[in-house]
Amino acid sequence: MEQLFQYKDLYHFVYHTFIKIGCSDQHASTASEVLLSADLRGVDSHGIARLSGYVRLWEAGRINSTPDIRIVHETPSTALVDGDRGLGLVVAPFAMKIAIAKAATTGTGWVAVRNSNHFGIAGYHAMMALEQDMTGIAMTNASALVAPTFSEEKMLGTNPIAVAIPAGTEPPFVADFATTTASNGKLEILQRKGTNMPLGWAQDSGGRPTQNPSILKEGGALLPLGSDREHSSHKGYALGSIVDIFTGVFSGASYGPWAPPFPAYIPLPENMPGAGLGHFLGAIRNDAFRPLEEHKAHMDNWIKRFRNARPVSGAQPVLIPGDPERESQARRIKEGIPLLAPVVSDLAALKAKLGIETSLF
Repeated sequence: MEQLFQYKDLYHFVYHTFIKIGCSDQHASTASEVLLSADLRGVDSHGIARLSGYVRLWEAGRINSTPDIRIVHETPSTALVDGDRGLGLVVAPFAMKIAIAKAATTGTGWVAVRNSNHFGIAGYHAMMALEQDMTGIAMTNASALVAPTFSEEKMLGTNPIAVAIPAGTEPPFVADFATTTASNGKLEILQRKGTNMPLGWAQDSGGRPTQNPSILKEGGALLPLGSDREHSSHKGYALGSIVDIFTGVFSGASYGPWAPPFPAYIPLPENMPGAGLGHFLGAIRNDAFRPLEEHKAHMDNWIKRFRNARPVSGAQPVLIPGDPERESQARRIKEGIPLLAPVVSDLAALKAKLGIETSLF
């Protein structure tokens, strides 16, 4: 059962939640916009459903609501940012602005981030570059929930990659995907709905296929993109590893099985080699390679040709990465954002605990 809510009403609730845990007006505003961008774009696994999780991390002392986010090392085109245990929803936009500023001067800008937390959907941060007619790239590591090919042990996070490329008259190309067959958030949605998951998303504690969406709580693991060796899970494993190294090893954040878990009730790993979660953000000036108008014209041409590719008989038209999310945002701004009953109940409990004034829940 779903209930529809207007964006402005949810924004008011999320903003005041972040204010209640001590965030500044600016940080609460940024965090609310980033978090709800997921709900607008149809990525319900990373939106307001995670709000209480951030609050629990703050209660556990693992999120600093008043961080001193700062550059600790830089070159003309690169920087290392320490997030001071702040909300990743705030730390990542701070870092992306630095990448964009450096790209404006040098052609490209690259920023590694350590000592941060979960940063919402990667696509939001990559898309910040579009406002400056730049290409944006965003990655993050995450809780170790993923078993590498042939492994029973969880070693990697879902480790998403997002790339946003501007076009001319066509909408931008926006690819935003986990390096696993499915994200943990999708399992959580299935748990709320009380339905099984498809085979190939996860394995049980013995490495066997399973359709139980609660399997991670029973020692199971998510699978890399491809699901198994025969379907190229080694490629998903490699992609997740690349993200982990760029975000964790490059920055001095923790990585692999030492990445801090999102659930506050799970203790931090012992002997962590770095500080917090890591992100990696980049911005590229498209006129660094060819005149901007040429770039835009050829991106339009690329998009139009792929969109007009002949579909398989009986199938829907071919999509461009970013199409479903853009359509979802237009629809949900107009009609409202659907929330499942368990999410509404969770938000109602959060309202009571923090004393937030709203008639929504």
